[in-house]
Amino acid sequence: MKDDRWKQFSAILDEAAAYGRAMGKLSFDMQCVAPPEGLEQAGVDEAILGKRVHALIHSKRFERLLCSLHEDPGALTPVQRRVTELCYRDYQKSKNESARFAFERDMAFSTAYARWLEAKQKSDFSLFRDSLAAVADYTRKTVELRSEKPRTIYDACLDDTEHGGSIAQLDAFFAALKDRIVPLLRRIQTEGRSVRVDFLSRKCPIPEQEAFSRWLLELEGLRPTALVLMTTEHPFTTNFGPTDVRVTTHYYEDRFVSNIFSTLHEGGHALFMQNEPAEFYENHLADRMSNGMHETISRFYENIIGRSEAFTRFIYPRLCRVSPAVMEGVSPREFYEGVNEVRPGLIRMEADELTYGLHILIRYEIEKALINGAITVDDVPGLWNAKYKEYLGVDVPDDASGCLQDVHWTGSFGYFPSYALGNAYGVQILRAMERDFDVFAAVEAGELGKVGDWLRDHVFSRASLLDPDEWIRAVTGESLNVNYFLDYLEEKFTDVYRLS
Repeated sequence: MKDDRWKQFSAILDEAAAYGRAMGKLSFDMQCVAPPEGLEQAGVDEAILGKRVHALIHSKRFERLLCSLHEDPGALTPVQRRVTELCYRDYQKSKNESARFAFERDMAFSTAYARWLEAKQKSDFSLFRDSLAAVADYTRKTVELRSEKPRTIYDACLDDTEHGGSIAQLDAFFAALKDRIVPLLRRIQTEGRSVRVDFLSRKCPIPEQEAFSRWLLELEGLRPTALVLMTTEHPFTTNFGPTDVRVTTHYYEDRFVSNIFSTLHEGGHALFMQNEPAEFYENHLADRMSNGMHETISRFYENIIGRSEAFTRFIYPRLCRVSPAVMEGVSPREFYEGVNEVRPGLIRMEADELTYGLHILIRYEIEKALINGAITVDDVPGLWNAKYKEYLGVDVPDDASGCLQDVHWTGSFGYFPSYALGNAYGVQILRAMERDFDVFAAVEAGELGKVGDWLRDHVFSRASLLDPDEWIRAVTGESLNVNYFLDYLEEKFTDVYRLS
């Protein structure tokens, strides 16, 4: 008898994916289009669709097919085997969740987004307090329902985000960052010469910024006919297959470089989404890489490429033509040094490349304590403010620029470390790429296609097939080594600030 188990299994995944795309489009609408009074209804609609997905992937038929394929993969291709492995992993985690529990959790998360948006706009944590408590509570209950018990709740969150991740791993990782970043920061503050930044606050009209953003996305290698660019409160990227990828940014008239690096960052995500192998899309494996892998590429384009002297030299003439008032009297070297100014500040998304890791460390320490029960939600604002003073030496004036600045805690915990891991993965990948061609010579010539082609062959083609450690070893030949990143920071900022 012909083995058609995969065909039956894939048909269920097809239907679940269609509902998932519809939910994603509702979420995109909530964050980019819906009026404030429409957010609640959009959240309800999304949760109702989620009930259908839950029913599909918790049905007896789905369980039977999944377990059968997992135990006896038969003639499955390597891609289909990986899909089966990941679905089985997910099913083991969620099999004890009732439909009612999943619906109530989805509703709590949707409500949290609306409450966060209002709270941030009014700079009032009390408006988000109950929603944050609900999200944290549902996160704990989700983990507690699992048959396999983790060391701690937050360990489970980390493993969900970056398979194999743990508190022990990340405590060591962040300790290594602190050991070298903090002394370098102190040297810059005491020994470094000043860099010119006055032009960074010159006003740049929004239409000029938008036109430049679209050019940047095409420069990165994105297909404009498969891309949407919109604005939102907190930039993000989402996709509905390789032919429909949606990038968002946020424009500030008096901070034009904010949009440049936001666009490059989100464009990196989009590039990942448009360039996985066709077989991945056809078999439900696309976009199954870890968050750390995804953030590797977004941070790679934002910082390693975007803030390099080679790239700033390449875009400098175009910026001078597009916005001459902003760039008047500014040399290429001043532009490079200005966008790499090290200045401890309040906002993670505006942070320089050096202090960014300290912003992530603060979030890591707070969410770890919150989810594991060492603190309560009422402790979050005060602890946030105290850590910003201790680690970055800045006073937090209000909740909007404090613990409400990020959207992430409306639906997940454990994501923030992905940004810091992505920074470290990115430089390690850069060093592997440099063995094959002169990366920054290509960048200064505007030939970003060479970078994209290398990433497609070595990174995008492997990510969803492999767990994080397997992936970085396949790309670079070794497990994550944070020293590549730390050496890169020391070399770069010693040059920018003319340290001895």
